[in-house]
Amino acid sequence: MALKQVSSNKCFEGFQKVFEHDSAELKCKMKFGIYLPPKAETGKCPVLYWLSGLTCTEQNFITKAAFQQAAAEHGLIVVAPDTSPRGCNIEGEDESWDFGTGAGFYVDATEDPWKTNYRMYSYIKDELPKLINANFPTDPERMSIFGHSMGGHGALILALKNPGKYKSVSAFAPICNPIQCQWGKKALGGYLGPDASKWEAYDATQLVKSYSGPRLDILIDQGKDDQFLSAGQLLPDNFIAACTERKVPVVFRLQQASCFCSPWLLGYDHSYFFIASFINDHIKHHAKYLNA
Repeated sequence: MALKQVSSNKCFEGFQKVFEHDSAELKCKMKFGIYLPPKAETGKCPVLYWLSGLTCTEQNFITKAAFQQAAAEHGLIVVAPDTSPRGCNIEGEDESWDFGTGAGFYVDATEDPWKTNYRMYSYIKDELPKLINANFPTDPERMSIFGHSMGGHGALILALKNPGKYKSVSAFAPICNPIQCQWGKKALGGYLGPDASKWEAYDATQLVKSYSGPRLDILIDQGKDDQFLSAGQLLPDNFIAACTERKVPVVFRLQQASCFCSPWLLGYDHSYFFIASFINDHIKHHAKYLNA
C-alpha cells in the first residue's frame, strides 16, 4: 500500500512525520502522524498507538502533547491516526461536532449511511498496524495503545476486546461507559442502530466485566476540574467499580486542583495542557512493558 509523505521534522534526534494513504477499510484517504525515535535508524522498535478525541485530526497530539522527548529516550515509535474518515460525502457527516467527521468513535458502523466508511475499529485494529509494520522498522510483537477522551474509550475497548494484542493500555479522561452518557448514546445509536444491547460490545465498563485475557495493567489520568467529568460524559467510577469486581489491575489518578486556594485558579481540565502535564508518565508506563 503506497504511502505519501506529507511532512517531516527533525525532533529530539528522531523525526516527526505525517503520511497519507488510501484506506481500503475506510474507502478514503487517511493521514497519520508517526514519530520515529533515533533508535529506529539502527534497529526495530516497539510501537505505541495514540487515539485522539472528538474533533481531532492527527495533528492535535503530535503538536500539543510534547511526547517526543520521552519517546526518543525510550526508543518508542508513536503512531497517531486521524479520528474518522474524511471527505466521504455522506449526508449529515459535518452537521455536528460529536458525530460524523472527527467523531468516528472507534467502532465499525452497521447502519446506513455510515457502515461503508465508518469502520475505525477495524482500521485501528488491523489495517493501520499492517501498514505501519510493512513500512517502518517495527517489532510487531511489541505494541501498546493509549488515548484521550473518545480516544481513551477507543484504547480501552481495543485492549479489552483483543486480549494479548497490546502489551499495555492507558488513557487520559476516557469515555468509560458510553452506553450511559449522551456522547455515547448519540454515537453508538447513530452508528450501530437503536438496539442498545449491540452497544455493549464497544463499552469498556461492560467489556471488562467479561475480560479473561492475560494481565492488563491499566493507567488512567483524570483531571478533577474536567468539565466533561462533571457533566457525566466520562463516568470513570463505573469502570473502576467493574475493574475492582473483576480484579483487573487499574491505577486511576484523579489529578487535583491547584494547591492555591483562590477560587479562580482551577485544576486540570480536559485539554492538551492536562495531557502534556502527565504524558511522560504514560510513556514510561508503556515503555516498562514494551521494553521488557
